[in-house]
Amino acid sequence: MRAVAVAAAAVSAPAFAGPLASFDGGGLALADARGVARVMTAPGDFPVVGIAAADLRRDLSAVSGASADNGTQIWLGTLGRNPKIDRLVRQRKLDVSRLRGAWESFVITTVVNPAPGVASALVIVGSDRRGTAYGAYELTHAIGVSPWHWWADVAPERHPRIYAAAGLQHFGPPSVKYRGIFLNDEDWGLAPWAATTFEPEAGTIGPRTYAKLFELMLRLKANMVWPAMHKVTTPFNANPANAALADRYGIVMGSSHAEPMLRNNVGEWKAPAEDFNYLANPGGVSSYWRNRVRSNGAYENVWTLGMRGIHDSGIVGPTTDDGRRQLLERIFADQRAMLPKRAPQVFTPYKEVLDVYRGGLKVPGDVTLMWPDDNFGYIRHLPDAAERARPGGSGIYYHLSYLGAPLSYIWLSTTPPALIREEMGRAWDAGARQMWVANVGDLKPAELATDYFLRLAWDVPGTRAKPIDAVVSDWAADSVGRDLGPELAAILAEHHRLNFARRPEHLQWWLPGQLSKASPLTPDEVATRLAAFDALSARVRAVAPKIAPERRDAFFELVDYPVTAAGLANARVFEAETHDRLRDTDPAGAAAAGDRARAADAALTTLTRRYNDELASGKWRGMMAVEPADGQWRRYRLTPPILPTAEASLTVPRRRPGPSWEGSSGSGAPSVTAAIPTGPWPSPGSGSGLATTSILVEAETTQSPRTGWRLVDGLGRNATAIAASTPTTLSYAVTLPPGRWQLAAEVLPTYPTIEGSGLKLAVAIDGNPPTTIAAERRTGDSAWARAVLDNRLDLALPTPLTGGAHTIVVTLDDPALILDALRFDPVPIQGLPHGH
Repeated sequence: MRAVAVAAAAVSAPAFAGPLASFDGGGLALADARGVARVMTAPGDFPVVGIAAADLRRDLSAVSGASADNGTQIWLGTLGRNPKIDRLVRQRKLDVSRLRGAWESFVITTVVNPAPGVASALVIVGSDRRGTAYGAYELTHAIGVSPWHWWADVAPERHPRIYAAAGLQHFGPPSVKYRGIFLNDEDWGLAPWAATTFEPEAGTIGPRTYAKLFELMLRLKANMVWPAMHKVTTPFNANPANAALADRYGIVMGSSHAEPMLRNNVGEWKAPAEDFNYLANPGGVSSYWRNRVRSNGAYENVWTLGMRGIHDSGIVGPTTDDGRRQLLERIFADQRAMLPKRAPQVFTPYKEVLDVYRGGLKVPGDVTLMWPDDNFGYIRHLPDAAERARPGGSGIYYHLSYLGAPLSYIWLSTTPPALIREEMGRAWDAGARQMWVANVGDLKPAELATDYFLRLAWDVPGTRAKPIDAVVSDWAADSVGRDLGPELAAILAEHHRLNFARRPEHLQWWLPGQLSKASPLTPDEVATRLAAFDALSARVRAVAPKIAPERRDAFFELVDYPVTAAGLANARVFEAETHDRLRDTDPAGAAAAGDRARAADAALTTLTRRYNDELASGKWRGMMAVEPADGQWRRYRLTPPILPTAEASLTVPRRRPGPSWEGSSGSGAPSVTAAIPTGPWPSPGSGSGLATTSILVEAETTQSPRTGWRLVDGLGRNATAIAASTPTTLSYAVTLPPGRWQLAAEVLPTYPTIEGSGLKLAVAIDGNPPTTIAAERRTGDSAWARAVLDNRLDLALPTPLTGGAHTIVVTLDDPALILDALRFDPVPIQGLPHGH
């Protein structure tokens, strides 16, 4: 299978042989007191090589502060496109044996006497146009220029001397062939920012924005973009300059499952929506598709096949799954007849289309099958043996941002990198290696998640093998401060842990259209959660003075704003809830809580105003909108929080320390500094009114030897969980207080490896025969909605346990299952109230 061959080559490729560059002498001088190296390309090479060369020269000057030519030469070229480099190959001065026929690979090496009068040169040669560009940007990263230098204002550190290391280093091919992002739900950030701030002359996300995006993709070793496609944005291909620009940058263009044949149906289909019907109007729809093939067929694209309705609605026409299957198979044949021979094609069985596929839909074998997650980071289907054998291979469409049911998350990026690693790593193991695309929303503030997703796609084995904290520490050191990586990684780990329990966009426990209700947290659990956020904000404030002045904007964008904003979002909701709870019984306490809720809301407004109006001298004006930003798409979005009105007549002491307006970097962000110990997220029954509370046993406290299972770092309530590499058992010794206790295994809401089998494990109590407990995974039902909002699924044992000492043995036999904890809930005594 082609995709597997590409990935296998990536596995065998060596990792870094050592640093590419240094700043303390030794090696070829890329920058010194005389100036910087000259980057030399060939006129017949690809346009992207010239773009990368100009960026490399510019980055050398940005780091060194020099601009004159110091006499050193960097030869940058594509194999077969640069006569000087090809001559070195013929003279056997350059080993390119691993580049020939390879996908997106490159070597970086020093060559002695490459030409008359040249004592030594640094040579960067790629197997193809993107491989060459990646080589140039690999060097810029090695000298300290972050891929996010523009998109996150990461200023490089200054080093007047830069030296290239001797020897040859080989990179690639990538683990995944096509790797990229989808700009989506851009109404509240990227679109207004581009239209009013960055390129008002276009009035939309246009060529200037895409040029910056394409550069970022190359610096991250990505090669694919699905462009923004909401109604608020002018369609990408409405301006022919956009597609031509993508080709100059070597970027492969694609489109989402809802946009077959690179057509943006929201903005480009001018007839009535009901006419987008292949049963009733095949001629009109075919002509619409064929026109796009004529305009864009000469570029490098991956063509989306199939059909859905306008704006991601269901296909119009057939009313049964069998009718949809027959129509889609006809559409496949007609679409493929329009396309150039060997044009890459993809089909994404998204939402209800997955049921049509499972019902027997025949997809041509050379078409890539793009498997979606459930929109919340849990992949619904992995390729089976027959699907792995298909020459078209498989891919994954993955969400880091989502607008839809049960509740959207389009403001702060809180998907833990560890979840990306677990789910995408499992997909890679199953053979999904042809294409990975992440829905990144507005891109900001999803920088870390986007970076990790694409880093993983380039090198699955190497990236996956590193602990998440180590990866994040390296990223933070590159982006914010060389000596601050571990501390920033710890801050972001706690940020992801807290928000994994409940995202800031999900801080309501009812769905749109339902009656509102309070959260299930007890007052102690609320205090514990808010104290954890307070402590985290204090850590952000403590590290802020250590940030170099030129990196403060980057720190605010990448760490301060997302961490502080998440804490404020929690404070305004839970303090308002505390006000409502105390209003009738403790008016003074209610007034204090109301004050804190309003203070948090005001601070969040101030913090966001700084992002939009002050940051980087107004560069990001219009980019950041607090969720919910407006009344659009209400059926999918958080209800605007209702804050208590001011109760000016009450003058009371605060029950917790009040807001401190010492912003972490001049942001004016408040913090609450109560020192309340961190505790667990609430469990069912928390509000029952009983004296007893749930008992939690973390999965990682097992007494079993490390055989067949592994610790999963960065996931779960305690940032550690357990998954089984092979069928294995885990043993726990627990002593329960008197009473009756219901055992529930808390697992992540993943999907089972064997489709339709349910997510299950076996539990044996005190040596008795095991009982299998399971949960069906039906995407879209109420159990799924609760699970994805909580990032937790309970597998409950039907028979309660009595108090006393017990031995619990849990058997895991599905690598998809991630066990977070065992929870023991008190069973109410019959006749006593259960609370509300």
